[in-house]
Amino acid sequence: MREEKNVIMKEKLRVGILGATGMVGQRFITLLENHPWFEVVCVAASGRSAGKTYAEAVEGRWKMTTPIPEAVKNLTVYDVTSQRKEVASQVDFVFSAMNLGKEEIRAIEDAYAKEEVPVVSNNSAHRWTPDVPMCVPEINPEHMHVIPFQKKRLGTERGFIAVKPNCSIQSYAPVLTAWKEFEPYEVVATTYQAISGAGKTFKEWPEMEGNIIPFISGEEEKSEQEPLRLWGKIENGVIKPAESPVITCQCIRVPVLNGHTAAVFVKFRKKPTREQLIEKLDSFRGVPQELELPSAPKQFIRYMEEPDRPQIRLDVDYENGMGVSVGRLREDKVYDYKFVGLSHNTIRGAAGGAVLCAELLTAQGYITKK
Repeated sequence: MREEKNVIMKEKLRVGILGATGMVGQRFITLLENHPWFEVVCVAASGRSAGKTYAEAVEGRWKMTTPIPEAVKNLTVYDVTSQRKEVASQVDFVFSAMNLGKEEIRAIEDAYAKEEVPVVSNNSAHRWTPDVPMCVPEINPEHMHVIPFQKKRLGTERGFIAVKPNCSIQSYAPVLTAWKEFEPYEVVATTYQAISGAGKTFKEWPEMEGNIIPFISGEEEKSEQEPLRLWGKIENGVIKPAESPVITCQCIRVPVLNGHTAAVFVKFRKKPTREQLIEKLDSFRGVPQELELPSAPKQFIRYMEEPDRPQIRLDVDYENGMGVSVGRLREDKVYDYKFVGLSHNTIRGAAGGAVLCAELLTAQGYITKK
């Protein structure tokens, strides 16, 4: 098994972005500007954008608050399917942010992996493929060691797929991980999810202003099941999900641009004190913090004592959008404790989480220069 090690980069790894013109693709482009290890050298999207410069392809639909990075503006956009070999020949690995049907995404990601290109995906298509690691680097970095089994199945030497989990769980799964020794066994969570999670802005979705929609397709199942996969174990070359705690969720779309908030109730087998719970949050560290990976927050989870925090407006960008803010922890009449969590859904919950996964894979030696 490979050990993680501190990385000294002599030369940056060359990165491609599949689905580079969509909202998550744009977030990758902005996060990777001036990245110390990675450099975007290739962008790919649907046939509609192919052949245009990146700036032309996103004209009138650039959704980030910062301008398009100069280094990417004039890159020619490739067709993600028909020009796969051209993309593969230029890059050391790719990020996948495609907005297509699951079957189509699965086929495209498999095809890139078989071209000997590691794929780090933001998509849900492979989250339940048994030998594909689904990783939050602070929670389950050891799951990346299922990759050799996956390569054997794919018949590849360096190509593989690794994915990050759904944005909705980032506001509570890290918290429950920090409290694992107290054995949480029953969890009720309601998530209040930003419109950028649907790839939209208010300009594109005006009916969300002053509105709440009590349904997000597929989100509740992901929110209940994906944490169990994070807490699972590698057995016989596949990841076997944990069986506890039982999690039940409701997921609600709310009129904010960025930031998913979760209101959570927890029962523990070993009931802790409030002080013990807060101490566990404040002291929680993972491999990314130990290795000081470039995108890792110094303090992954912070506890806020103010009665009206965390708030989207004040707290969503904590640790450059890579940290989790927790507040309102108190005892409950029905459950043992309740709390509110907040995370940035397109940074920690999407592109930023995938960039951190790629940094971890580089430190583990799974992503290397060709």
